[in-house]
Amino acid sequence: MKRFYTTVDVQQADGGWQVALDGRPMKTVGGAQQVVPSEALARALAQEWDEQGEDIDPARFVFRDMTDYAIDVIAQDPDAIADKLVAFGDTDTLLYRADPDEPLYARQQTEWEPLVGAFETREDIELVRVSGIMHRPQHEASMAKLRVRLGGLDAFTLAGMDALTSLSASLVVALSTLDAQSEEQALILWRAASLEEDWQAEQWGRDEEAEERRARRQADYLKAWEFVRAARA
Repeated sequence: MKRFYTTVDVQQADGGWQVALDGRPMKTVGGAQQVVPSEALARALAQEWDEQGEDIDPARFVFRDMTDYAIDVIAQDPDAIADKLVAFGDTDTLLYRADPDEPLYARQQTEWEPLVGAFETREDIELVRVSGIMHRPQHEASMAKLRVRLGGLDAFTLAGMDALTSLSASLVVALSTLDAQSEEQALILWRAASLEEDWQAEQWGRDEEAEERRARRQADYLKAWEFVRAARA
């Protein structure tokens, strides 16, 4: 598609902020007014439009896609996405460890345990650590508290959380990113989620295609973190 607009502006709208192309307020894919909760997010959306060249590249509309998802899908049924996300808590990557006699276990304890312990303190819950591959359910009371926590998040935060949780395979990591104040803090959490992948690469060598896939996933993770920060600014 060729670029069809000249000017990109941000304006206040009923309930928040909105991008306008040549003075026309933007709508979502579903036809709703694309009103976002913060000026920071609106300006990030405007930047995506402003940075397009003569030919529009849909892949560069990361914030727009998450915004439309928040408005068109999540806002219509927030309980469904909260239920989906809390299910990750029952199989969280950071809670499944190697057997204690394996070298990987010590690394997991060193890098994961401080993050999990801090998370338990913040959320006032207790999580079950599992050694081996056999599934063990988490405490119902802990999962219920996390469900309430997720239920209290707005649609835009949930949209970012959906991406963060899926990419990291960890609700602990995803919820912890809400407190990350810098990219480096966010990357510490990403590296924790990628520990086992790093371990395998250290043992058997790095594969170029796998490294490219991981770089793309890391970029997507950081975009989701930036989206949540902008929406909550």
